[in-house]
Amino acid sequence: MGKKKRKAAAFDPVADTGMDEPVRVRIAARDVNDRFSTYPSVGLNPVRLASILREANDGNVRRQMELFEEMEEKDPHLFSQMQTRKLAVTGLEWEVQPSTKEPEDQAISEFVSEQLTALEGFDAAMFDMLDAIGKGISVLEIEWDVDAEGYDIIRSLEWIHPKKLVWDFEKEVLKITTRDFPEGIELPENKFVVHKYKAKSGHESRAGVMRIIAWMYMFKNFDLKDWVAFSEVYGMPLRLGKYDASASKEDRKQLMDAIYTMGTDAAGIIPTSADISIIESNKTTSADIFEKFARYADEQMSKAILGQTLSSDSGGGSYAQGKVHNEVRHDLTVADAKSLAETIR
Repeated sequence: MGKKKRKAAAFDPVADTGMDEPVRVRIAARDVNDRFSTYPSVGLNPVRLASILREANDGNVRRQMELFEEMEEKDPHLFSQMQTRKLAVTGLEWEVQPSTKEPEDQAISEFVSEQLTALEGFDAAMFDMLDAIGKGISVLEIEWDVDAEGYDIIRSLEWIHPKKLVWDFEKEVLKITTRDFPEGIELPENKFVVHKYKAKSGHESRAGVMRIIAWMYMFKNFDLKDWVAFSEVYGMPLRLGKYDASASKEDRKQLMDAIYTMGTDAAGIIPTSADISIIESNKTTSADIFEKFARYADEQMSKAILGQTLSSDSGGGSYAQGKVHNEVRHDLTVADAKSLAETIR
């Protein structure tokens, strides 16, 4: 502390290794490549999803992280559940406590508390750290500065899209890819905040909640596509045209045109030799199947994210059951808060 402020120069991952002074130049934040995506959710099917997950198992999580982002954007229920989980933590009050009652520790805690309170967007940064709940890991880049007294301080914390992360299994290290370093570089010390979440035991690339619900999201997506297609013709009776075996090609064409016209205008003309039947069908049962499956998928997502369903999904349940379910969600909030506090510390 008390060092002179130096001008930020181009980052050299070799020359800057082991420096006592923090790296001040921006490395990964606001990379122009962040705007581009492969949109892996388009045409998602079991084969494509399995391929994406296998890539992540090998350390390349780009498509997996892009998929997880799209899942949260496209599914309102999934989005709301993730918001509930994150906001339950960021809505809490926080404080910096000294490790001991010694005057030096008291002074350090006061200094840190002042810096965090003055740090613009610190609440948003905590929210970004909690993105690890879904993806297993969240990385923020620290932008360092020097105050008037010469102390190193944090100017801002900027979220880094996890698609830029790569696991080097040979060296057992986490790397980050950028426009200048497409092969990836090891994270410089004191330059990045790395928050991790373990929904289950295993490697970090497979530890997020989104990984657990990816299959359920895909099946629900299939269900919704079929439901929308079904809704387009729901309640419309089948219009069946009958023609004589001796009818010409032009007569059959006129009959088909008349059937299509009746579907939109409820009127049409046909030759006296043709016949159109209106066949009503009861499709209520089919509609119930689509809705039941969508609700089932939502419930499974709620269980994975919040540990229960009564505080998030509609349905019956006693007061006692609701209270127990809410306590389960509270336990998750406490665990998330402790994990976040450990990372910030």
